[in-house]
Parts: sequence; structure tokens; C-alpha cells
Amino acid sequence: MTRVALVDDQGLLRAGLRALLDAEDDLEVVGEAGDGDEAVELVRAQRPDVVLMDIRMPRVDGIEATRRIAADPALAGVRVVVLTTFEVDEYVFESLRAGAAGFLLKEADPAEIVRAVRLVAEGEALLSPSVTRRVVETFAGGPAPSGPHADRLEELTGREAEIVALVGTGLSNDEIAERLVISPATARTHVSRAMLKVGARDRAQLVVFAYEAGLVTRGRGAA
Repeated sequence: MTRVALVDDQGLLRAGLRALLDAEDDLEVVGEAGDGDEAVELVRAQRPDVVLMDIRMPRVDGIEATRRIAADPALAGVRVVVLTTFEVDEYVFESLRAGAAGFLLKEADPAEIVRAVRLVAEGEALLSPSVTRRVVETFAGGPAPSGPHADRLEELTGREAEIVALVGTGLSNDEIAERLVISPATARTHVSRAMLKVGARDRAQLVVFAYEAGLVTRGRGAA
């Protein structure tokens, strides 16, 4: 069972998301919050697998709340997905910098939202090609705060480096498995080991690492 927390200052939106997710046999909404302070308290109390986090909220916004969650070692297993109205919202990139695993458009289809929650719970990142390119530009010139460092490239095996490069182009574990003719489980294992070796908290940070370490050039970015 994947446990989900909902954070948004609009009660109507939270109610809609709760109804959608609770209707799924494998998903359970364990709590709601209306601002960033409440969100951090909720996450610490419930330890959900996934948090759907609005960015713009009163008092403490979603970016700061995400930063606090990502900085807490006790919450290392929690994945935050920011909710936004526009794909190119500048706050999306600040949220990724703060430690979010990706973003989800509020107007996404119900089936897409359900799929997104499941993907993030499995360790995938929600980064569209355009956002991946913008993430690279945002982090260009230095590593993400508290994130992986390019000088850890030598710690990866040849196969791990190859797979990290594919992660950097936006491929999922299943797509990587198909590309390299290996099982999805093997791809997932390599990704997990690579994240551990380079100090990436999640797949989004691994994307940044792939570019900073030179495994993917800007010209070969996700398309």
C-alpha cells in the first residue's frame, strides 16, 4: 500500500485528490495539510511514501516545506512531488533544488495523477524533457546543495555510468532495460547503487549528476 499526503491551501482540490487516490486499491491518503508548516508536521507524524505538495501557500510555502523534509534524515524515504499550474513555473526549479522528486501539473488527467504517484513511490522521477533541460541550466556551474558531486564519477562501474547517462536523458527503468536488453529489476538495482555511490537523494538529483559529470552533454539532453 502506497501512503500519500496531500498539501494544498485549497480544500476543494485536496478533496478531489483524496477521492481520486482513495478509490485505488493500492493507494491510501493518510493526511492533509493547508500550508508548509502543517505539511512538515504531517509528514513527520505519518511518514507517507509520497507527498503531493502545492508550491504557493500562505505562511510557509511548498518550497521551504520540501527543503525541510529533504533535509531530515528520518524522512529519507519520503518523496515530494510539487503541484503546479505551469510546467515552466520558476518555482518548479526551486522545488527541485530543494529536493523534490519531480512535478505534476494540477490539471493533469486523473489517470496521469494516479500513475505519477505510483511511479514516484517506485523511485522514478517526474521530469519532462523540457524540465530536464531547464534543471540542467539551473544547476549549471555547480552541484545542487546537499546533492551529488561530479567528482564521484570514478566510483561508478562502467555499466552504472552508462545507466546514469540514460537516466540523465529522462529514460525510465523500463526504458533503460529495453535499451540495454536487461531486466527492469537489474536496471533498478544499477540505478539504486549509482544513487548511493554518488550521494543522490533521488532520481532527480541523479539527472543533475549525469550532466555535471559529463555523462550527458547539453546537446544530447532529453528530447
